[in-house]
Amino acid sequence: MASKKGRGRGKPTKGKKPVQKKKEEIPDEVEEETNGEGGAEADQDESYRTASGVLTSLEHSRDIKIEQVSLALYGHEILADTSLELNFGRKYGLIGLNGCGKSTLLKCLGKRELPMPSNKDIYFVDREAPATELTALEMVMSDADKERAKLDAELDELVSGETNDEQQERITDIYELLEALDVKTIEVRAAKILHGLGFSPTMINRKTKDFSGGWRMRVSLAKALFVTPTMLLLDEPTNHLDLEACVWLEDYLRNKYNKGTLILVSHSQDFLNGVCTNIIHMKDKKLVSYGGNYDTFCQTRSELEVNQMKQYNWEQDQIAHMKNYIARFGHGSAKLARQAKSKEKVLAKMEAGGLTEVVSKDKVLKLAFEDVGELPPPVLQFQNVSFGYPNQPLLYKNLDFGVDLDSRVALVGPNGVGKSTLLNLMSAELAPVDGMVKRNVKLRIGVYRQHLMDVLEGDLSPLEYLMKEFDEKDIEKMRRNVGRFGLTGKLQTSPIKTLSDGMKSRVVFAWLAWREPHMLLLDEPTNLLDIETIDALAEAINEWDGGMVLVSHDFRLINQVAREIWVCEKQGVTPYKGSIQQYKGELQRKMAS
Repeated sequence: MASKKGRGRGKPTKGKKPVQKKKEEIPDEVEEETNGEGGAEADQDESYRTASGVLTSLEHSRDIKIEQVSLALYGHEILADTSLELNFGRKYGLIGLNGCGKSTLLKCLGKRELPMPSNKDIYFVDREAPATELTALEMVMSDADKERAKLDAELDELVSGETNDEQQERITDIYELLEALDVKTIEVRAAKILHGLGFSPTMINRKTKDFSGGWRMRVSLAKALFVTPTMLLLDEPTNHLDLEACVWLEDYLRNKYNKGTLILVSHSQDFLNGVCTNIIHMKDKKLVSYGGNYDTFCQTRSELEVNQMKQYNWEQDQIAHMKNYIARFGHGSAKLARQAKSKEKVLAKMEAGGLTEVVSKDKVLKLAFEDVGELPPPVLQFQNVSFGYPNQPLLYKNLDFGVDLDSRVALVGPNGVGKSTLLNLMSAELAPVDGMVKRNVKLRIGVYRQHLMDVLEGDLSPLEYLMKEFDEKDIEKMRRNVGRFGLTGKLQTSPIKTLSDGMKSRVVFAWLAWREPHMLLLDEPTNLLDIETIDALAEAINEWDGGMVLVSHDFRLINQVAREIWVCEKQGVTPYKGSIQQYKGELQRKMAS
């Protein structure tokens, strides 16, 4: 469930040594809330994580500045002597390559392992709501009384003495938040949030124990939005959402969450562009802040790197010229020797002042699937297919369509219409209740699902696991296959359990590619990938000669790889006459009306 922590402890540490924290002693009642009920997984990395920093902002400031920030996990340094500055009301996108430590930093902030002002209540959505007897609606409202009491206490503290402008603004915010928590209106407000995240009127009154983990994650997200904390931390909030819910959440965070600071990790460039006012880039153990959304970040970073390389090249030319002059004339006539000596001093001064470094480019990831040649159509054909689960209404009725090796299809539609079910019918994991699905006898289908990561053997390395799976004896051949998916060097031989989720997903893609499928059925393939890996996946698909059917909430990936968009609704599948951005526009207009 969402991990929600109360106010911080102690005074700001300005002028003191960095505060270094490991796992703190947590009272039983807080431990229960943090870890959740119903067996929700604890933070397995917490005891192996260390963090330190100096809080240099004032105690009651709405903005936060932490300097000398360092962070390590399993002894591996993630951040070293960097700074983190967060301004109230801003919405930050935290980006960086897979494995750089984005989620670890969010966990560290959520658990106050870095020094934080005591007036900040932090809500970190990192796990699903517990499976209990409470309904989804009751779970979302379950902390309303506690929030009212907390806000009342904070208000009493603020009005008891003199207040500055920032504190006066906080008083105004508290009155608005208390009004939003009024017992007469909270049920309607909670229901609206759940509806926006895809819950039907019937579902909001269903017990949380009757929901899947994905839907309980939505409950957890709804609860965080309902509470409106002064700091909201979201790690891949769109992972369990359909396109319609993604559009709603983007609008909500952009326009309605305005009483605090937002930090989110997301693989979706489209979502980052729609929500973020600032970008924090994790690279080379540093945090670098940029103004604007993701597209602005890309443009600004590119311009800065061009200017940096110009400065670097100019400095190197100057250094080469001076060294050459010194070498030629350092032992010449007295006049030339004096000039050479002067240039030595200039050179020493340049080096002492710090030379411009060459731009460190991100390693370009290249993914690849083996071309499979041609299969005569029809490769995969639905003939008058109907399907429904036992004792449930039909999801599909009388479907007639075909998919061939030149097909690049994206399935869209709200959750519950059966997009994943349609993929299962294509792969023969489900059989129609009526009609027939015909497949070419030579057709090899590769299916990507997120749950495939659950079957990876954590104690084995990627190399060991794949060689065991396919009974392969040629280790160099397997190394090449694994390397095609960005798993190189130590990553090939490290235990899978120590890899980030993004790296684990690459193991699954390497497993998939080894099977040399003619057709890929991809069910939310971007959930655990970083932006660069998604772009590399799109390029690999576009360069490959097989067929693809995709289910994804990532508008940009759909735009990159899909030639056709099929809408799943009303027991049918209908080709959409327009682009995915036009489809998004329709969803936005539908929401506005």
